[in-house]
Amino acid sequence: MPRERFHAGLRAGAGLATASFLLAISFGAISQAQGWGPVAPIVCSLIVFSGSAQFALAATLGAGGGVIAAVTAAALVNVRFVPMGIAVARDLRGGRLRRALEGQAVVDGSWAAAHLGGGRFDRPFLFGATAAQWPAWVAGTALGVAVAPDPALLHTLGLDVLTPGLFVVLLLDEVRRNRAGRLPAVLGAVIAGALLYVLPSGPALIGAAAAAFLVQARRPVAAPTGSGPVERTGTKEASR
Repeated sequence: MPRERFHAGLRAGAGLATASFLLAISFGAISQAQGWGPVAPIVCSLIVFSGSAQFALAATLGAGGGVIAAVTAAALVNVRFVPMGIAVARDLRGGRLRRALEGQAVVDGSWAAAHLGGGRFDRPFLFGATAAQWPAWVAGTALGVAVAPDPALLHTLGLDVLTPGLFVVLLLDEVRRNRAGRLPAVLGAVIAGALLYVLPSGPALIGAAAAAFLVQARRPVAAPTGSGPVERTGTKEASR
């Protein structure tokens, strides 16, 4: 069963890996436009493996900020992994070192796809989904470094909508499977849409997420249905 779930995670992560690959090309191109050289961006992708943090790092450096400011910006973006790690912690195994290593598989798409409901996560599925994305992210960065296309190429082609689109699919499937999450999801979407008219995207999303969290926190936690891992078929599997 764990091997089957790992392979299911690999298949599910294929779509996320495609989006990661394309975005990584853009990161590699930006790094070359800023004069990072060929080694630094690839090592950064190998170690950091976080698109939002790496783009924040590049944006801060590109705006003239120092290394400390850039690292601080990247770290603040990655603060979201603290509650995500806490949520998945009880499904990890082994001692501190092993659990710390397993925790490296907690990335946005894999974390959302592996959620079973009721605060539980499909551990092998999580590993499989991340195993598909990490090499794609590193390979895309290397290609961007080697070819050094126009950093705005993905935006020009409209390919920068891939990752948001995949997260929308994950959200819709989560809402479909978990009725308790429907109200917070709808409320968050409405508030985000309203705040975008008066605030930048970052604060708008933070406000929407905070409102959705407060609503969900007041609701009783529903127990996950069934005793085993949930098979992901239909919309989610087909969409990746």
